[in-house]
Amino acid sequence: MPRFDRIVVLDWSAAGRPTRGADSIWIGDDRGLLANPPTRMEAHHLLQGLAEPGTRLLIGADFAFGHPSGLARQITGRADALALWDHLDAQHSDDARNCSNYRDVAAGLNRALDAPVFWGDGRRLPTPDLPRLRPPPHPDLKPHRVTETPAPGGPRPKSPFQLAGAGAVGAQSLTGIPWLNRLRQRAGTAVWPFQPWQDAELVLAEVYPSMLGRLDVAGWPCLDAAQVGLLARTLRALDDRDALMPMLAPDPRITDLAAEGQILGFGHDAALRAAMPRTGDGPMP
Repeated sequence: MPRFDRIVVLDWSAAGRPTRGADSIWIGDDRGLLANPPTRMEAHHLLQGLAEPGTRLLIGADFAFGHPSGLARQITGRADALALWDHLDAQHSDDARNCSNYRDVAAGLNRALDAPVFWGDGRRLPTPDLPRLRPPPHPDLKPHRVTETPAPGGPRPKSPFQLAGAGAVGAQSLTGIPWLNRLRQRAGTAVWPFQPWQDAELVLAEVYPSMLGRLDVAGWPCLDAAQVGLLARTLRALDDRDALMPMLAPDPRITDLAAEGQILGFGHDAALRAAMPRTGDGPMP
């Protein structure tokens, strides 16, 4: 029996102005929804509306929910990713024009550590305490989480400490976590794998659509749109045949799950690709 009534996948953006199209926010689901809200605030309102009472909803978001083991403890005193979520929510500001202070937040995190870990300030005017280039390795913090270990021959997510550059996800995490943290205050919501989720009505989970491999984007507006739509349909196909639940089990290789989290589908790349529908059909009508 399927666990979820509806599955939504979110591709996030840290853009500093309202934007649509490639490299912006895309939201797709297993019913044919394909939305491209121009700002993070509008995306948050759309997600709030999708979380209808009585609907068992899975929202998969394409950015890191956790950081390498040790960061949360050094910043908050607790080895708990959700403590870092609360910290980021308190520090972050984001307005209706998509103007975010995430670079200042990253610089503040660097100042709180013995050595900087966040890097990649792509602006012409640099942000103090936020290096433009990768800093030397931190003595206590690894650049990647265990869940970012690639499958043989598969892609590897960028470090959540990298804020700029092709494929970088750090800025998306710093801007996305605060918005999801507000969504998780809703009654009946759980963040997987940090909280008990089995009886939750709304489950938030980290996803990595690139695990699907190379996609045929014919009929889709752009690659981002194809990824959210096809991953939502893939997870739907798995859930319909009771094959999604094993992917929601904690992976024993992750020894600090509470701090690092886990990508949904980690270790199940082949099963995800096998369940993926044809890629060239475009959005469902």
